[in-house]
Amino acid sequence: MKNTIAVLKAIADDTRLKIIRLLLQHNYCVGALARRLELTEAAISQHLKVLREADLLVGERRGHFMHYDVDRKQLRALISEFEELAAIQREGCQPKKEGCMQKKREKCRVHESGKECPEEVRFACHGPRADEKENLHNGHCNCHES
Repeated sequence: MKNTIAVLKAIADDTRLKIIRLLLQHNYCVGALARRLELTEAAISQHLKVLREADLLVGERRGHFMHYDVDRKQLRALISEFEELAAIQREGCQPKKEGCMQKKREKCRVHESGKECPEEVRFACHGPRADEKENLHNGHCNCHES
């Protein structure tokens, strides 16, 4: 994929995302997109320029008009990059310092208020319960040296 950041910036705009959605359903020329989105043709042209520069569009000339379509290969490449990110596994925590759980406990804002920490963050904040002492590190603590 060309430049993931450029692609994400291109589709981060609400109007450009609407254009992508419309073009996924049907190919359109600038005039048709302008009518559908109730914008000027000049505004649509500027949005299409950004999408073209991000390699998200392909165009086909039909007479005097250019009809645009989404380059689905680019969308699939973007999805693939996100799948690779989602597949990254955390490494297990290997603390090198004593008392790291105590330091976290001292910084706990929920604990200071007298409330119970939610179960999903309790371990990382307060350490293991007596029945969890065997498996101290679940990969969520930040107590190892950088």
